[in-house]
Amino acid sequence: MHTFNASRRQFLKRSIVAGVSVYVANLASPAFASLFEQQVLTPTDRVWKPGAGMQFRLDGVAKVTGSKVFARDIRARDMPHWPDTQAHAFIVRATCCDRRFEGIDLSALEQAGLAPERVVTAEDMARDNIQVPDYYGPEFFLPKGRTPLYLGYPVAMLIYHDFDRFSIAKSRVRAAENVVVYGDTTDLPDKPPYGAFRYIRVGGDTPYDTDRFSALQETVLYPDFRKRHPVWPQALENGKDSERAMYHADALAQQLDNPPDDWLVFEGEYHTPYIDHFAMEADNANCWFDASAGDMHVVCGSQSPSELVERMAALHSASTFASHRFFLHPTYTVGYGSKDNSIFPYYGMLAAYYADGHPVRLANDRYEQFQATMKRHPFTIRNRLAVERKTGKFRIFKQDLTANGGGRANFSNSVAFVGTTAAQGIYYMPNSDLTATAIYSRMPEAGSMRGYGTLQTMAATEVMVDEIAGELGMDPIELRLANVFKSGMKNTQGAIPAGHLRGEEILNKAKRHDIWTTRAERKKAYEADHPEHRYGVGFACVQKDFGHGAEAVYSQVQLMPDGRIELRNTGAEMGTGYSTSQAAVVAAWLGRPADVVHTAETEWDDLAMKATGNPYLMSQDTQDAAQSDPRWTPMLQQASSASNSAYYLSFPTIEAARVIFRHGLWPVALEYWQRGIGGGQAAPYVVREADAVWKDGKLSANGMEPLSLAFLAERAHAQGRVTGVMAHAFNRWAWSRADYDIDGTTENLPLDGLAVQYGQGASPAKKARMTTARGFERLTRSNPYFPPTQRNNAGVTYYSACGTLVELAVHTGTGEISLLNHHTFLECGNTIVEELVSGQLQGGIAMGIGHALHEDMPLYEDGPGNGTWNINRYRVPRASDVAVWQQTAEILPPVSRTEPPKGIAEVVMIPIVGAIGNGVAHAIGHHFHHLPITAERVREVL
Repeated sequence: MHTFNASRRQFLKRSIVAGVSVYVANLASPAFASLFEQQVLTPTDRVWKPGAGMQFRLDGVAKVTGSKVFARDIRARDMPHWPDTQAHAFIVRATCCDRRFEGIDLSALEQAGLAPERVVTAEDMARDNIQVPDYYGPEFFLPKGRTPLYLGYPVAMLIYHDFDRFSIAKSRVRAAENVVVYGDTTDLPDKPPYGAFRYIRVGGDTPYDTDRFSALQETVLYPDFRKRHPVWPQALENGKDSERAMYHADALAQQLDNPPDDWLVFEGEYHTPYIDHFAMEADNANCWFDASAGDMHVVCGSQSPSELVERMAALHSASTFASHRFFLHPTYTVGYGSKDNSIFPYYGMLAAYYADGHPVRLANDRYEQFQATMKRHPFTIRNRLAVERKTGKFRIFKQDLTANGGGRANFSNSVAFVGTTAAQGIYYMPNSDLTATAIYSRMPEAGSMRGYGTLQTMAATEVMVDEIAGELGMDPIELRLANVFKSGMKNTQGAIPAGHLRGEEILNKAKRHDIWTTRAERKKAYEADHPEHRYGVGFACVQKDFGHGAEAVYSQVQLMPDGRIELRNTGAEMGTGYSTSQAAVVAAWLGRPADVVHTAETEWDDLAMKATGNPYLMSQDTQDAAQSDPRWTPMLQQASSASNSAYYLSFPTIEAARVIFRHGLWPVALEYWQRGIGGGQAAPYVVREADAVWKDGKLSANGMEPLSLAFLAERAHAQGRVTGVMAHAFNRWAWSRADYDIDGTTENLPLDGLAVQYGQGASPAKKARMTTARGFERLTRSNPYFPPTQRNNAGVTYYSACGTLVELAVHTGTGEISLLNHHTFLECGNTIVEELVSGQLQGGIAMGIGHALHEDMPLYEDGPGNGTWNINRYRVPRASDVAVWQQTAEILPPVSRTEPPKGIAEVVMIPIVGAIGNGVAHAIGHHFHHLPITAERVREVL
């Protein structure tokens, strides 16, 4: 066992949470990096090519050589201060929801010499005052005498000090049928819905006029529940906002029920599949409770380390195991949402309490992962859309959506909300009434997953639009163009999206593409050559939001005297290339990418920011009162999810680099160019900051002598200019702002927290102001602006668009669907690293193909909750399924050189689903409303 010395050099102390000192050492920190012989990230100068950008991702070499380390790879012996012995644990779960749980029978294990060293149950939780965080709902372990709320509910955890006995016991428990003891038969469990809401909008005379009613202007509706059914307010034309909303909803319903003769009212019900994340890294945690020192250590992968820190420390503090220090080691991970607010790491922490001082590893195998990890919500979607027969114009859109959240609520309300507010897709809907309900069921828990509700609703919308085009006798793309959502129009919440919308541009590109223009000829030729197949072409186009509606992020950028750049940020690396993109975004202002990148950082005490209340629920009066505190913000940190890294998580990084440029580099460059008689080389020209440009790693402006970053950095440090910036930013569908006095200059910035660091030659007065732990001067903001709380009702304002054309063939005998080719159009603003965008696009399309054609599971007793599911029963797309060598893509050029990058990780997987559905309809004349479109379902139609 190595000696442990938790000095500040090794660990970054985050804060005091519930009386517990919290320390974080992530993979990129010196403490954690010391575990490995090789660096995971390739030096930037080997990856960056001036003028051409990043040539490959910083962790690319580590990935392809197998040296990138994940939490699953960590053992006790790898941790320099842990005991060398490694204990192991696994969870026993209930597979029956109509009988009382009476205990567990381990007699077979005991007779075989396989009894565990420790069994952990609900009784231990009660005795030791271990409470599940409120967010997760039901208890960690099912108490005796209760009926399980969902399939796969944990009833006990078995801990072994040696791997051999653990491995054999785990296999025998899986094969046994009598380990979990059940008693009396009961009714199946039932609970009220997790939540419901309704967005109603009645537009003005034109898309640009003031709405008669909308959620953004007035209100979102939230019902009461009676006997587990939502009860909406009464309808009154001149009543409260909620009553007026129902008045308009009733009026829209009457129009749909009694439409004019020249309207078509289309109705369709759509069902989406129950899907596993199938992340390559299954859930795992390795934890050690050092009772003698009073230290709890947790190693795990997480998309939301800040939530783990807060909730785990609070749980630890309230338990009988309470001690003074908590250490979190967040690692690289792969998630697609499965590591976002997952309950699994808490079970690893619980195991450590009862492992008799041994580090204990809790790691799902693939059976356990199918049984226990979060899934994609299956949706039932009922759509009604009124359309003018002559023009094809959409008039009224009504949707009733039900999201099945399973046995724990997790993000179910949020997923339903995001899904329904995205349902309009790329179309302007003049009038709409959208209702979403997230329900409980005994199905294993559903939670965050790539697409987050929008995959379900927008794919259904795209199939619906093609069906309507068929009924109207219109070309499907022409119908889309007749209704496309244009810049300045309002969404179904009544909000005007940010910037220029490019759905129309994608539609026009698709309309002119060979796959579309020659589809009739291709169909005839293919079917002549392959008489056993039916050929089809499908198209779909969507625009998806990116961001949570409340984004909060810290970032720090430091410029060294030799021109090296170091960067810290709160975002997590999940295999997306986040560390690479963070390194790259500073180049716009500093001429080259960062040399050192630290991700998943949680220690930001230097800014002394504080948050109170819930950013989604607080009133305007509460916000107005709180913002008078110059350190207050509505939110401290947001998880890495919702495609938020490219825009939101990069935002304060770019702003920090901009401050260093404006207050550090530009002044010394201008001073150099103006040196000498008569104002130097700058005098004959007009040199403005707006003309500044980096080329080949050197700064110039309007013909000035190019200056290297190292040259400027040395001077900025010598003069005591700003060379380091720590920033915090908050976004509620718009950025917070404030005034700051930076080195004698007042500037209004889209930041709500700021600290600066001066160069080595700073005056004694400046040095005296750099009093924070990391040597920054904490600035005090003035004239703060926070986006109004009413903007929560906007639902979304940031969009990226994507469209896909598909060629496919359906075998008339087997019903098998083969993808022959697909072409995707994507807009993503200014790309940070184009190769990363390409990788996201290809991977997202593959996941979308799985959703459309292959992946599905039963919800209940025959589904994954029974513990028997594995890859032998679950079909994921293979290379042969995705047209791997034929697929092509086109990334739209940015609107301007200053257009920000956009989040695209989710939108890329959505249009392929609708395009496949529409392609199958073109092939065999039938639109499927139940996904996936399996060979069996095709055979039923044929």
